[in-house]
Amino acid sequence: MISVSDLTLTYPSGKGVFDLDFSVAEGSVAGYLGPNGAGKTTTIRALLGFMRPDSGKCLIDGMDCSAEASQIQHRLGYLPGEIAFPDGMDGVELLTLLSALRGTRNGGRRQELLDMFELDPKGKIRKFSKGMKQKLAIVAAFMHDPDVLVLDEPSSGLDPLMQHRLMELIFAQKAQGKTILMSSHVFEEVEKVCDSVLIIKEGRLVAQSDVGSLMGSQRKLFVLTVADPAEATRLLEAEGFPAMLQSSGQLEVAVPGEQVDRFVKTAAKLQVLNLDAKHQTLEDIFIGYYGKGGSGQ
Repeated sequence: MISVSDLTLTYPSGKGVFDLDFSVAEGSVAGYLGPNGAGKTTTIRALLGFMRPDSGKCLIDGMDCSAEASQIQHRLGYLPGEIAFPDGMDGVELLTLLSALRGTRNGGRRQELLDMFELDPKGKIRKFSKGMKQKLAIVAAFMHDPDVLVLDEPSSGLDPLMQHRLMELIFAQKAQGKTILMSSHVFEEVEKVCDSVLIIKEGRLVAQSDVGSLMGSQRKLFVLTVADPAEATRLLEAEGFPAMLQSSGQLEVAVPGEQVDRFVKTAAKLQVLNLDAKHQTLEDIFIGYYGKGGSGQ
C-alpha cells in the first residue's frame, strides 16, 4: 500500500534522506523510528506530496505521491507531529471545513471519535490545551475513515487513559485492513501495535524488519549472581563473553542470539547463585543503532 523506492530528498544544508527503500503492506502497521533530524518528517512530507523528491518515487496504492497528491488526500489520514491550526477558528468549524474539503458527510463517525476521546470541539482552538488540540487532530485524521494513515508522534500530549484509547483505535483500524505508518518515540506503543519497524539514522535506513525478528536477532542480556565475580569474569572473557561488573556485585553479559547455548554451558562451570534474563526492548535496540558504531550489535 505504501512503497518508497530509491528516495532521495535533500535540503541546501546537505541534510535530508538518501536512497530510501521500504514498503508497508496493506493492512499492516509499520513503526518509523529515529531521533529528531534523522529524516522521518522529510519522508512523511514526500509521502504527503508536500515536497518533491530529488530522485526516486513514493507511491500510495500505486499512485504517485507528487503527481497524484490530490487523489491520495481523499484516502489518507494525517496526524502531524507539530500541529498548527488556523487562527481564530473553533473546533467545530475546523472539522466541518475538513469534511467539506474531503467531500465526506459521515457525522456519525466524527461524533463517535469525539465521544471516544471525550472532546467537546466547541470554542476557539487557540484556547485549547495541548491535549485537547491533540485530540482534535486525531479526530480530524480518522473521521473520514481513510484507507491509509500517517501518524507522527500520535500520543503526544495525551494522558495515559487517552493514550490507551488511541492504541485501541489503531488496533481497530488495523483489524479493518487499514495501512498505518507511525512515527513514535514511545517504544512500548511501537512494540504493541506495529508489525514491522524501520530505523533511520542520518537520513538512511539502518534497519527494517518485522518486530519479532528484529528483537530476536539482537543480543540477549543476562545478569549473573556468582560466588566469585572475579573468577567468573576471567572465565567468561576467556570464552568470548565480556562481562560488566555492576555496583551490586552482579555481572551483566550481552550474548549474541546464536551463542546462548554456549554461554549457558560456560556459565555452568561457575558457582551460579542466580541467573536472570533481561527483556530487550525496541528502545534498547534503537539505542544500539545510535550508540558506538551504530551497528545495533
